[in-house]
Amino acid sequence: MSAFVKIKAVKHALSTSESKLATFTLDSPNAVRDLSSQELANVVGVSQSSVVKFSQKLGYKGYPAFKLAVIDALNKETPNTQLHGQITLSDGYTQMADKLVSSKISVLHETRNLNEIVAFERAVESIKNAQRILICGIGGSALVGKDFSYKLHKLGIHAIAEQDGHAQLGIAATFGENDVVVAISESGSTREILNAVREAHDNHAIVISITQYGGTPISDLADVKLYSVAEDPSLRLSSILARTAQELIIDMLFIALTQASRNGRKLLEKTNSVVARFRDGNESH
Repeated sequence: MSAFVKIKAVKHALSTSESKLATFTLDSPNAVRDLSSQELANVVGVSQSSVVKFSQKLGYKGYPAFKLAVIDALNKETPNTQLHGQITLSDGYTQMADKLVSSKISVLHETRNLNEIVAFERAVESIKNAQRILICGIGGSALVGKDFSYKLHKLGIHAIAEQDGHAQLGIAATFGENDVVVAISESGSTREILNAVREAHDNHAIVISITQYGGTPISDLADVKLYSVAEDPSLRLSSILARTAQELIIDMLFIALTQASRNGRKLLEKTNSVVARFRDGNESH
């Protein structure tokens, strides 16, 4: 996982000193590669121990490992992830479109890099073997959940996508160890989703979370943790980009499930064929 992606994902939960280090690293990564931990501390205006703690908070053993990760991220970074501008009221159509496309591309890359392959594999196996599936989401996340349920139905996998918090909780109360709850929450702390997840967890159902990166009340209870990029709430594009990130996760799960199930592929072909015949029949009239 890219060091830059990690920093952006946890930036909201950093201390004042750590935020200074995060901002400097993102703004001047080439400088970091040439600085010792003491030199970085002096430049940013924090203590050397803050540099070490910051490195460890990102999952590295110490500053040398963090520094190597920054160098590696610089070597791998591609041009299409550079521009990540905020759309303003004064932007023309072309500028607005370019910023939006660039922002979406950046979010897709970051979301992909936040997730480990093993987590996707566990999620796919859990969904394949589930007796019942409940997809929980509120607001925009509920729309992503509904889309996921449609996709699963095409593979012959019945999934309930509920938007009402009381209904989610009531269904989760009937779940057991052979059932799966997919909890979609950008913040990872949505109260209605958390209530359903707690109930499912207490009943030994498998919980798959799709939340922002890092420890959250929902992901802390999950058996399988998947992550989507969560933008700063003050950004104008916040909800748009959050949905883009979540949709990438469910699309990857859908494609992986299609690859893993021969029967699912047959049902998908049948579904597509039926829809095509219906569409062609309407057009002929």
